[in-house]
Amino acid sequence: GEIYGGSRSAWDYGPLGVELKENIRQQWWQRFVRSRADMVGLDSSVILPRAVWEASGHVATFTDPLVECLSCHKRLRQDHLLENFEAKKGRPAEGMEEIACPNCGTRGEWTEPQNFSGLMKTYLGPVDNEEGLHFLRPETAQGIFVNFNNVVTASRKRPPFGIGQIGKSFRNEITPGNFIFRTREFEQMEMQFFCQPGTEMKWFEYWKKHRLAWHEALGMGDDNYRFHDHEKLAHYANAATDIEFRMPFGFKEVEGIHSRTDFDLSQHEKFSGRQIKYFDPERNENYTPYDVETSIGVDRMFLSVMCHSYTEEELENGSSRVVLKLPEPLAPVKCAVL
Repeated sequence: GEIYGGSRSAWDYGPLGVELKENIRQQWWQRFVRSRADMVGLDSSVILPRAVWEASGHVATFTDPLVECLSCHKRLRQDHLLENFEAKKGRPAEGMEEIACPNCGTRGEWTEPQNFSGLMKTYLGPVDNEEGLHFLRPETAQGIFVNFNNVVTASRKRPPFGIGQIGKSFRNEITPGNFIFRTREFEQMEMQFFCQPGTEMKWFEYWKKHRLAWHEALGMGDDNYRFHDHEKLAHYANAATDIEFRMPFGFKEVEGIHSRTDFDLSQHEKFSGRQIKYFDPERNENYTPYDVETSIGVDRMFLSVMCHSYTEEELENGSSRVVLKLPEPLAPVKCAVL
């Protein structure tokens, strides 16, 4: 909506941008869904029943601490303020009194933190009331979990196997920023890989290796990538790491890899009352598969490509020019006759 002043929360992609974005999607889909015998695809709904997000824990736990500057009254995420302070100072803050407001510069004048929901609400039906309250999905993963039985029946797959999906997600980010790095509307390429309990760490290491190799194969410099292992794990995980890319504003996450255990399938079985298990004919038993997730942000991938491709060249005549050197597999234009 640039003609109305624009918004930091969403961005539009033009004719060349949409081609580059589509090439990113196709590279991922071809490599990790279409070309693998142990992978199938899915396209689930953006608006799912409210009970899905209650079962997944998003309604109860998908919150972040928010503080307000007492001087300019701008609201900011406390965790982001603390992270930025540590990145600049090289040490953690001893308290909010050390933190200056990035908007007005006032130091140490903050309200007590209050939690706000990251879920984006919408209302279905003729009346905007609690009965019609729904949520736009904050991740594509839950659509895969609630379709697990359907996919197993239709595709006749058996663990270990994966389900891949590409689609939009929505989060009520209070401080979107860094161009398209953090927005309220974004696109994910997610894969949930289901395996026997006890084998999840083997597959976790497997997918770490294979996902990093996919990034490195684009030719944007192996030294521009690194793993960042999580010390504090989400409620559903027993292992987690990020693949980070060297952005102009530091190493930042472009992809997350998580061992989610059997948390999601077990929760949906409990809340729905439907059995969500895999029957192993060789072992003659039912079990709840464990899950390893890989989730990459399409927009963050787009940003990493653009940042890496931007080049300033000095010419022989002393002048300079800006050149965009896109990775060949992703470039919207493969050849031009000028």
